[in-house]
Amino acid sequence: MNNMYFTEEHESFRQSFRDFLLKEVVPYVNKWEKQGFIDRQIWKKFGEMGYFGLNAPEEYGGLNLDLFYTVIFLEELQKVNSGGFAAAIWAHTYLAMTHLNAEGSKEIKEKYLASSIDGEKVGCLCVSEPFGGSDVAGMRTTATKNGTNYIINGSKTFITNGVFSDYLVVAAKTSLDLGNKGMSIFVVDRETKGISATSLEKLGWKASDTAEIAFDNVVVPEENLLGEENKGFSYIMQHFASERLIMGINAHARAEFALNYAIQYMSERKAFGKTIDQFQALRHKVADMASEVEMCKEFNYSVASRMNKGDYVVKEASMSKLMSTKIADEVIYECLQLLGGYGYMEDYPMARLLRDSRLGPIGGGTSEILREIIAKMIIDKKEYKPAT
Repeated sequence: MNNMYFTEEHESFRQSFRDFLLKEVVPYVNKWEKQGFIDRQIWKKFGEMGYFGLNAPEEYGGLNLDLFYTVIFLEELQKVNSGGFAAAIWAHTYLAMTHLNAEGSKEIKEKYLASSIDGEKVGCLCVSEPFGGSDVAGMRTTATKNGTNYIINGSKTFITNGVFSDYLVVAAKTSLDLGNKGMSIFVVDRETKGISATSLEKLGWKASDTAEIAFDNVVVPEENLLGEENKGFSYIMQHFASERLIMGINAHARAEFALNYAIQYMSERKAFGKTIDQFQALRHKVADMASEVEMCKEFNYSVASRMNKGDYVVKEASMSKLMSTKIADEVIYECLQLLGGYGYMEDYPMARLLRDSRLGPIGGGTSEILREIIAKMIIDKKEYKPAT
């Protein structure tokens, strides 16, 4: 236990959540990986246990706990060895629900946030577009005001929970002449006429449903606007800090999981009359990897601590994602090598870990984009401030 950040209550929560995952998730992971989505009943079970409301307001059924409960939640999700399952869960909780909580009106929170916390409704966040990728400001989807409604036209892609979610948090241009300052965010019911979703096949994250979504004259009531009109870009940028830290934490957790598995394997696998954890070349490789993972973890904990106190840690969160996802990829690659031929077999966890980990440097802002953001802050002295 890291006493600097975690209390006995935190560790008790970790153990209970771990037990829950072993009972309710692990036995079904392979099934969900094959079918390409997770069964509906697991959402309700998470909701009943309060796991979707760890940092949500008590007024809407949340627990309003400190951020280190979320850290534990994210770390343990990585240990079920399904990046897709973990992504489906945290995309609902920390992408879609984050916007509902931060920018939603009281009516929106009562209708969507409360039912998201209890697991009745599942959400997705729709920002990335087929022609945009990391260029959020280049968004082409539009929301045109028509009386008391907005009419949304356009498309989104790479949307986690994009097929089976109940509502969509959608970013769209409301003032074309204002560039990135003319973007707004809406919550849209799945059943709204004009929405269609196409499932996408992926290299990894097999258990999460990922979609390209088309909006064809989708009518959205003006009361479904989140926050203020034309403030959407600022809202998205503000929440990128938490998303990037989440992905950094995910990365150090899966790297640690892979390393622990490799160490256990090495203690059992014999070659030339001794277990392979006694060969110096392999021992020193493990020492290097363990040092890198520990440095990422400690850095991520310190950033989480600052965020928990209310600091706007956009630079540090960007660094967290950049370095943690890079090191996770490298560590898991080397861990697969430590298993030899068995690392290449689907019956062992490393092959899936390798595929799932590869999305880390891509999703939530590519490493190339993050380097430029960090460079702007360090070299150009650019300052980013929270929108709210």
